[in-house]
Amino acid sequence: EIHLAESGGGLVQPGGSLNLSCVASGFPFRVDWMNWVRQAPGKELEWVGEISSEGGITYYSDSVKGRFTITRDNAKSMLFLQLNSLMPEDTAMYYCAKDKRGQIRGQGTQVTVSS
Repeated sequence: EIHLAESGGGLVQPGGSLNLSCVASGFPFRVDWMNWVRQAPGKELEWVGEISSEGGITYYSDSVKGRFTITRDNAKSMLFLQLNSLMPEDTAMYYCAKDKRGQIRGQGTQVTVSS
């Protein structure tokens, strides 16, 4: 059974940073591209970015490019999302996902950006 478990969310002031983590199990993590997606209150699920199986290639949405960084540790089956220069519009539930549409994702971790 595929299991994805995110952690690391919280309340942060504008301009602050957070580092999210995701532990994966139940599938061959090291051979899969992985994604982060998010969902803000009242909005649809939004793709944030993806990372190649070996971690050497990343792509990001225009809304987070230059501020967010995706990395992974295949030895530990873990995925990470470093969030910098956070803005109130980054407030959302963040999910790690096997696919860009977030159809296979974890329970999520809440990020709230507010002063």
